Amino acid sequence: MSSDIFDRIRISPNRARGRARVEEPVSERPCDWEGCENAGTHKAPMGRNRDGQYYYFCLDHVRQYNKSYNYFSGMDDDETRAYQRDALTGHRPTWKMGVNAKAATEDATAWSDIDPRAAARARAQARRAAGEAARRARAPKLKQLEARAFDTLGLAHTARGAEIKARYKALVKRHHPDANGGDRSSEDRLREIIQAYTLLKKAEFC
Repeated sequence: MSSDIFDRIRISPNRARGRARVEEPVSERPCDWEGCENAGTHKAPMGRNRDGQYYYFCLDHVRQYNKSYNYFSGMDDDETRAYQRDALTGHRPTWKMGVNAKAATEDATAWSDIDPRAAARARAQARRAAGEAARRARAPKLKQLEARAFDTLGLAHTARGAEIKARYKALVKRHHPDANGGDRSSEDRLREIIQAYTLLKKAEFC
């Protein structure tokens, strides 16, 4: 079965018109697939941040390369979406209506010096941070016993889920008699920790 992407990209012979090309003739360029001695008749991009650079494969190997090719390899979903959105403006900075672009860029790095992947990652992280801040802002005010439970566990009142569970396990391990050679002097502290965790769990904080 033929591919719709790279195995349809063939290398054109050199043409007399326009700028002279320095590529090797097709018959003299071997396939870039390790161990393959066939002619590299099909062109395939090397990937993100290597624009204009290509591998040259035979038909069988360009099809195999095409199956695993992923331009966004190494980027999570948020970074991928941010990269795709930035690509609509050529990864150039944009401003809201009414903002003086010249003034906004006086102290900024030129857009051509920005790594698009790093910019996408920074935007994704900023959105995650903004979402977390908004979620915490919407959180209901703690009751007195709930606030005291967080204090007992030594946690910020904004802690949730896995953070609470991890802190609880660490404190139980630290104060349990079995971890202190049978010493029961920390039993009261251990009891407070268990009660605090139980309260927060019932309140669905974790």
